[in-house]
Amino acid sequence: MKAIFDDRQRLHDPQHFMANGKTYPSPESPERIVRLKAGAQAAGCRFEPPQDAGLAPLAAVHSAEYLRFLQNIHTRWQRIPDAGTEVIPNIHPANRRDNYPKSALGQAGYHQTDTSCPIGAHTWESAYWSAQSAIAGADLIFAGERAVYVLSRPPGHHAFTDLAGGFCFLNNSAIAAERLRKRGLRPAILDVDVHHGNGTQGIFYERDDVLTVSLHADPDRFYPFFWGGAQERGEGRGMGYNLNLPLPRGTDDAGYLAALDTALARIEAFGADAVVVALGLDAHIDDPFKGLAITTQGFQAMAQAIAGLGLPQVLVQEGGYVSDALADNLTAFLDGVS
Repeated sequence: MKAIFDDRQRLHDPQHFMANGKTYPSPESPERIVRLKAGAQAAGCRFEPPQDAGLAPLAAVHSAEYLRFLQNIHTRWQRIPDAGTEVIPNIHPANRRDNYPKSALGQAGYHQTDTSCPIGAHTWESAYWSAQSAIAGADLIFAGERAVYVLSRPPGHHAFTDLAGGFCFLNNSAIAAERLRKRGLRPAILDVDVHHGNGTQGIFYERDDVLTVSLHADPDRFYPFFWGGAQERGEGRGMGYNLNLPLPRGTDDAGYLAALDTALARIEAFGADAVVVALGLDAHIDDPFKGLAITTQGFQAMAQAIAGLGLPQVLVQEGGYVSDALADNLTAFLDGVS
């Protein structure tokens, strides 16, 4: 299987992560790349770097205002007296229909949903090449490959049109799906990350040309908290084109695979001719976030079920954090694809 990755994706190295009122080292560390790449190579993946497709595919999903913010906010932040090394907002608007401030601090609060997406000196560069990797994966599918693995890091599925959040800055899975759609395909996004793909949902929520499906731990007591309920089905033309399958905390392989059958049936009913799999491996029983209880063998069964659709797949890496099982989980999933 072909795989895509650019070494510049290692440069983003977030130093701050706040949870429950305490600051910890970020789980979204460059070490993830080492383990994921090893897992992919163990499954026979052959890595190549992406070409630069430019800003246009990013701007097809994200606003120009937001892209400009990501490009220059760290430089602007450093002009603040005694500023920290990373852009982390301490204020957010009550709603996003009021004033768009000129200050770096105000714009950070406007464009960053939480404290888990600090922006450092190299964040834009790494996020840009993570997105370019997803674009390259979509292009290979369009050219006839049946499955391509994209090691997108930083991940993307919590990023909205103009919002970063949850370690995510550019929505790689959405960018890949839009790339396929513009080339005449009818893509579905299947998000198997333990966290709801709230940014992906938001991007396509009022559209009927891309189906979005997410299986995830129930957000009532789990990130992202405010999105991911079964009642969220889309709006306007998008009504019925978003499917959320929230699962009880601790759901095991059997419960997950039963829900996956429902997801795959919806993709078939949509008439998709390509699938973007937002491949979170953080549903594993030993992942640091402890949301679900999928085993390594469960990931292989998951991949085999998705492959049963008979559709080309872009496998875009989302979550999956440092644990002894991370590489093995990816190997098992990729073995199940072929």
